[in-house]
Amino acid sequence: MTQPVRHFVDLWRLSGADLRAILDDAAARKAARRGWTQGRVDPDAPASERTLAMIFQKNSTRTRFSFDAAMRQLGGDVIISTAADMQLGRGESIEDTAKVLSRMVDAIMIRANSHEDVERLAYASTIPVINGLSDKGHPCQILADLMTFEEHRGPVAGKTLAWVGDGNNVCASFIHAAPKLGFRLKIASPAIYHPDLMDLARAQAEQGQVEATDDPRAAVEGADCVITDTWVSMGDTDHDERLEALEPYQVDEALMSLAAPEGVFLHCLPAHRGEEVTDAVIDGPRSLVWDEAENRIHAQKSILAWCFGKIG
Repeated sequence: MTQPVRHFVDLWRLSGADLRAILDDAAARKAARRGWTQGRVDPDAPASERTLAMIFQKNSTRTRFSFDAAMRQLGGDVIISTAADMQLGRGESIEDTAKVLSRMVDAIMIRANSHEDVERLAYASTIPVINGLSDKGHPCQILADLMTFEEHRGPVAGKTLAWVGDGNNVCASFIHAAPKLGFRLKIASPAIYHPDLMDLARAQAEQGQVEATDDPRAAVEGADCVITDTWVSMGDTDHDERLEALEPYQVDEALMSLAAPEGVFLHCLPAHRGEEVTDAVIDGPRSLVWDEAENRIHAQKSILAWCFGKIG
């Protein structure tokens, strides 16, 4: 019997068991590579003889390099293209692109302007589609974040994570993950940039411990982890309005002091230093941002292995 295609589009679509399997596999793969060169292939090579197509509608540093490195370490290969390089840039439909690539490669990662494009690509594709970022979610980033937290502070279940700032796509994926992995999520954002209400409602329906407030101090109080992101994302046109509304949500030393004594700081990068976070915090002893960036490789290796049916 043919198994259904394993797409990695939204964390809320996956079971907690699958997310846990991916996180555990990522931790094991990273530990097994300690001291190795970056180009050495993992012994099991779960992507051997497989090719990943990467489509970029948005600029990228971490997503591009980490997925490329991930496939190479898994024994596979990659083809990289911007949408402008493809017929997508000249009006070919997402559906036709999906049908063509399904016959040429083994999986597709897309970093998209619109979440609808990711969903349409997955619907028409007969191979796995991975959401490398959309306006509605950043699921690969969140698994790297949770992996990083667990490396330093143990299992995330039962812990409290605080999100401070714009209720954006990264925040959305944390909301998706909370009920699946059993952590409490406290979100502080101004009303004008609140998290997606459908995401909040879904988390509540799944008995998730997700709370939203407009008070950053209340969100951070006693938190095991404080997370933020840039206030102005690619495509946002309300730059000045965002800076004004979000200024009270800067993560500085005073705000971090309210977190638990062992509380850590995460940021998916790139950071706008002096806006959403101060130098003292991002470069300080509580910051795990560089481990977090590296862990994009390890988390995405295990996402790819899951998509190929090698784990879970």
